[in-house]
Amino acid sequence: MRSVMVIPSSIAAAILIFLPTLSSSAASAAEPTDKKVITAPIPTQGDAKSGPPVVYKPPLRGAPGGRVGGGTRGTGNIFVLSALAPDHMGITASEQPALYWFISAATSLPVELAIMDPQGVKPLFERRLSGPIERGVHRIDLAELGVRLAPGVAYRWSVTVIPDANRRSRDILAAATIERADVPAEIRSKLDGTRKEDLAAVYAEAGFWYEALASISERIERTPGDEALRQQRAQLLSQVGLPDIGEGTR
Repeated sequence: MRSVMVIPSSIAAAILIFLPTLSSSAASAAEPTDKKVITAPIPTQGDAKSGPPVVYKPPLRGAPGGRVGGGTRGTGNIFVLSALAPDHMGITASEQPALYWFISAATSLPVELAIMDPQGVKPLFERRLSGPIERGVHRIDLAELGVRLAPGVAYRWSVTVIPDANRRSRDILAAATIERADVPAEIRSKLDGTRKEDLAAVYAEAGFWYEALASISERIERTPGDEALRQQRAQLLSQVGLPDIGEGTR
């Protein structure tokens, strides 16, 4: 007669626990090891004061536009010059939006602002600022300048630092694109009655970059010491690959 080995209950329980773990490990080992893991900045949870997290969703329209700049260049002083815009065609709902740019260090060099109409020969707007220019975020308010954007036109706007007016090949340029578009009816109804703290989130979700950035930046201008708002803007900029402007979590 064949003998039967009896396994104590404690050992049997240990085997049952071990087997699923072993199967899981084997399955993990069988998975490909060359998978690419893509991560993106995740906005922190908002609050009643700063508003909900602002998550930008690029518009599904048109050809990509080019953003120039964002790198470090030297002209005696080393600084980063950036047009605060996405690396594709940025959309605005306004005829006279505000545009924002950033310089990481003060400069005494002249700075030239320009907006080009692809259908025109001359710039739609051009102005040279005399130094010194302070470090930080700067605004180009088209309403104050009397400049209006026509709908459906892909404008190019730029900020140029001029080290040598006689050698313009040495210019340091930051540029981006902007197009005026109609706000869909469902977004207009959503904006009606929306708190100012929530405007940036609504515009960003709808793909209107310039309104989303302006909504946060205008609140920062009113309360420059609000760290939560500065972090919110830094998170928005990071979503389109813009360099750190020193407003992240300290």
